[in-house]
Amino acid sequence: MAKQIQTPTDVVRIEKSGVRFNAWDTNGVKRTSEITTGARKRAYEGGYLLGRFQMKNGKFQWRKVADSMVETPSPVENTPSVDVPTDHAEILNFIHNSYSLKPKMLMMSELKWKYLVRSGVRGKNIMMTGPAGCGKTMAAKSLVNSLDRPDYYFNLGATQDPRSTLIGNTHFDSKKGTYFSESLFVKAIQTPNAVILLDELSRAHPDAWNILMTVLDYGQRYLRLDESNGTDTIKVAEGVTFVATANIGNEYTSTRVMDKALMDRFTIVEMDVLSEEDESSLLNMMFPSVDSVLLNNVAKIATLTRTESKSETARITSGISTRTTVELSGLLFDGFTLEEAAEVSIYPQYDSTGGVDSERTFVKQIVQKFCDDGSSDDLFNEDEMAEATEDTTY
Repeated sequence: MAKQIQTPTDVVRIEKSGVRFNAWDTNGVKRTSEITTGARKRAYEGGYLLGRFQMKNGKFQWRKVADSMVETPSPVENTPSVDVPTDHAEILNFIHNSYSLKPKMLMMSELKWKYLVRSGVRGKNIMMTGPAGCGKTMAAKSLVNSLDRPDYYFNLGATQDPRSTLIGNTHFDSKKGTYFSESLFVKAIQTPNAVILLDELSRAHPDAWNILMTVLDYGQRYLRLDESNGTDTIKVAEGVTFVATANIGNEYTSTRVMDKALMDRFTIVEMDVLSEEDESSLLNMMFPSVDSVLLNNVAKIATLTRTESKSETARITSGISTRTTVELSGLLFDGFTLEEAAEVSIYPQYDSTGGVDSERTFVKQIVQKFCDDGSSDDLFNEDEMAEATEDTTY
């Protein structure tokens, strides 16, 4: 038997939602699908964590780990699940009292959360928009958990072959001959009351958009398996809800301008960039054992870069995302200094072309100010900016 590496690459905590046993890692990412139901149930009932170990043969295995073996920051709070009512009065009560279902770590206003829940309850196609790393996917998954309905996940931004992902493939077998196998998406749209998450829709190939047009159209709601001869249409089951995420804006160079006809098929829920206060609250909830002053400084650094990127004389094109501040804080949790954490998690995101006038130099000076004395006084003093040394490497 292959010998295990003693340190787990990932650690998850199991929490129960309705009849499900969900696995959440230390970054708040749901890892349920990677672990068998039995293993999750045993871990929950036994009150222990599960660790992902790499075996000698290169494969991974989830096994029990003791709490003393690894300290984990607080996971994303489990979203309570309830039965969605059908009576109008009960629906109103459910929507307007749904804020208690929102995980504390999801920094979303009460109005937008209720709008998101209402859209889900009413079976609307929902598109979560907002800057990268602001919590769009987390909000979408939280909605799925709160409604406790069958759910399916498809990352369309990572799909090179839309037809294979959304329709299926034609195969040839020496015994069977030529045959067609349907995709998981075909199964998903035939599942009554399913919630189907279409992640990174703005990065999808236009062929994927064309396939989805009739699926998302309330007047049609079908998928054609073979566009060439018009045969075999699959009807979307009753109660199916589609939730998409998208980055919209000129700063996202890998995204495509989405077809207006496709956009019109969605109810838009826009996610906001976190305020400094909300950013700090989130980081302190996720990493309670890290010095709060240090985490507050991380939030200040992020806010300064976001403010600068939106100014008329901006010296950087984008601010630091919440996803990056969480990653940086995770490095602080694992014993890295702020300067070291920024070196590997922040600076590579910024262009170093131009030496002392580069984006990277500017961002480094913001971070360095907090590394030196923990304050941001005179942060953008022009004389100080001019003192950057040309031989600094990143």
